[in-house]
Order: sequence, then C-alpha cells, then structure tokens
Amino acid sequence: MIPVRRRARPAPPAADLHAERYRERLDSLRLPRGKHLGIDELCSHIARLRGRPIDVLPLSLPTGGPHGLWVATAARDHIFVEERLVPVHRRQVVLHEIGHVLCDHPASPVMTALDSRALLPSLDPDVVLRVLGREHSSSAAEIEAETIASLIGRHLGDWSSGRLAREVPPEAKDVADRLAALLEAPGRHTP
Repeated sequence: MIPVRRRARPAPPAADLHAERYRERLDSLRLPRGKHLGIDELCSHIARLRGRPIDVLPLSLPTGGPHGLWVATAARDHIFVEERLVPVHRRQVVLHEIGHVLCDHPASPVMTALDSRALLPSLDPDVVLRVLGREHSSSAAEIEAETIASLIGRHLGDWSSGRLAREVPPEAKDVADRLAALLEAPGRHTP
C-alpha cells in the first residue's frame, strides 16, 4: 500500500466568512419572499423588528459632502438623503444607511458635540447617539454597509417603484432645517 498524503483543508478565505455573515444578517430580517417592498415598507418592517421607528427624509446637502446621514436619537432613527440624487442613487444611499443601522456601526467623526447642540438644541448631545455620514472610503464599516445595502437591494428587486422623495414630517422638520443649516455653515471643518 502506498501512503497518500493528504493536505489539510485550508481555512475559508475571509471574504467567504464575511459573505456568510452578510447572508445571515439579511436572513435575520425575514424579508417576505415574492412580495415587492418599497423603501417605506422596508423601513416599517425593520422598525418593527428593532422596536425603533425609522424616518427617511430628503435634504439638500452640500455639494461634495455626504449623500446620506444616519442620525440616531434615543427614540428613533432618521436617515437623511440628498434630495437631488437620481432615484436609483437615492435608493442605494438609503439602503447603505440602513446597512449602518442594521450593523449597529459606531459613529464616525461627522459631528461634534457643538454641532449636535446646533442641530438639536433641546437635546443633550449625549442623546444624539450617532451621526453617520456616507463616506466614500474603504473602511470595514463602509464596505459592510454597502454590501448589506446591495444584498437588500437585490432582494427587493425593482428600484424604480415606491416613493422615496417625500415631505419632511412636522416632527422632523426642525431637525432637518438645523442639519441643513449646520452643513451649509461657512468655515465648517470637514474631516
């Protein structure tokens, strides 16, 4: 008998481990199969699972700045999206911010405590838990959020249906106005 050497099976590449984690995260959403969900329905579905409302609000953001922002307060999540983007890009930006929400990513250095006071003067800056801006970077959080966004988008199907642009509801108007003013402030330091 001739001895046969067997090579140890190599560990799966990191990309495979990430892909599995992304699939598990998508599966945990329990998105209905065979039923089209628009952005509104998706946000309502995720809000029910998380026990926190999610508002998606259009906002005119400065040129060259972020296309989307996730602002988490103690009671709800606000996703602000650049209103001048074409619908397919707006949809991907919203899904990207939802990716940050689902992955519970820590805040990036988009907003200081001083900015937070300007945005929400009636709230203690500690209450504004997170502000994540959509960056065009290769950080792990950005890659994960974009991958989750793409997987959700693939699951949802047709990007053209559903209404993304909407009026800012009265309860979020003050936040939207302050955010727009803050981002337009001259001399504001941008990381």
